[in-house]
Parts: sequence; C-alpha cells; structure tokens
Amino acid sequence: MTPSITLRGISSMATRLVLQELTEAYTLQTGIGVQIESIGGVDVAKRVANAEPFDVVFLGSGAMDKLLQAGHLLANSVVPLMNSATAVAVASGSAHPDISTEAALQAAVLAAPSISYSTGPSGVALAALFERWSLAQTLADRTITPPPGTPVGSLVAQGEAALGFQQLSELIHVEGIDVVGPLPEPLAIQTIFSGGVASTSQQAQAAHDLLAFLASDQASAAKRAQGMDPV
Repeated sequence: MTPSITLRGISSMATRLVLQELTEAYTLQTGIGVQIESIGGVDVAKRVANAEPFDVVFLGSGAMDKLLQAGHLLANSVVPLMNSATAVAVASGSAHPDISTEAALQAAVLAAPSISYSTGPSGVALAALFERWSLAQTLADRTITPPPGTPVGSLVAQGEAALGFQQLSELIHVEGIDVVGPLPEPLAIQTIFSGGVASTSQQAQAAHDLLAFLASDQASAAKRAQGMDPV
C-alpha cells in the first residue's frame, strides 16, 4: 500500500531503533508513511535550527526546550515520550568493574586506561560529574570522543575504549560488549526524550497525530524492549 502522505522526521541516535519499530507499526495501522533520519544529536539541533524542512523532531528534553524557545518547534507540540538511563559497558569477556557506589565508580574510571562517552545529554552530565570529582584534567588525555553518529559501544568493542558510557538503548544491541549496568542510584543519569512538531512542517496535524501514538500505551512495550521506560 502506498502511503497517503509521508512525514519526515529527524532524531538523535539514542531513539533510532525504537522510533523505527514504532513508526513502522504506525504506518501499518494508519497508512501514513514516516521517514526518520537518525544522526548525532548536536547535528540534529543544528539542522532544525537552520530551518531544514522536517515534520517531527526527536531529541533530549533540554535540546527540545532550546529549539522551542527559538521558534523552531510549534508551541504546545512538544511531548515527552521515553526515559533513558545511562549505562556502563566494557568489551565482552573483560572483567566487570564494581560500579555499585559513587566511590566504586570513581575508582573504576580512574583505573580505566581509556574511556568514552558521547556529546549528547548523557555525555554532558558525565562531564559535569567528572568536574565535580575534580578529574576533568586527569581524564582529558584518556577520553575518546566518538565521531557524530558513532556509538560509544563500537569503540569499546574495538578495544579503543576500555570503559564506555552511553544510553542503555544504544548499548544493548552492540556486539562485542558487555553492559555492566546503570550508574549507581545517587549518580543516575536519566534523559527524557521528547518529540515535537517542526515549525517548517506543512503537515502539522498529521505530525501531532503521530506524536499522540508514540506517547500512547500502545508504544510502551516497544520502548521497554529497547531499554527505555515510557514517560
């Protein structure tokens, strides 16, 4: 069946798989096509800010707030969709460091010859944590920043980083790594990912309808299967 219309969207990598699964289900249910390009979150924000034509945008809530305030998203269109935890990974077969407490996590970070984390919301939060620990300078030379769109997990799998931090949703499907677990509760980094209607959309009502589906109970199982919690 040829879609009656096709919505164009853009998202960060963290939500790529869950959005792929859910938009395919939405197309089967409604006949409305959805094409979402998933790239690094920083580049998503730049392209939306440059008024590239999209119908829907998916990013962490902080980035979405900035786009909304700048007029790049329609007022009252931003909907929180899923909550994603940041987790720690090592190469498959490697010893799992103790990350059960703040002290243990700090020791694991100091003991790692190399670490990697993204430039997205979780990476910003980790950088702030390392600053609080007064370790930013110590870790600078051993921190590997992945190129835009490159999963941290792939650097861990290839042996380029001994310890990787990223959204659980981006780690669970990477071959060659073990997910050690989430950060200990006092340090837990939770990122809310939201969707919104781009101000460039010529199909705003259809975009609103898609977001309503993605926020509905119908979407909960897919979110959990991809390592996220419904909001």
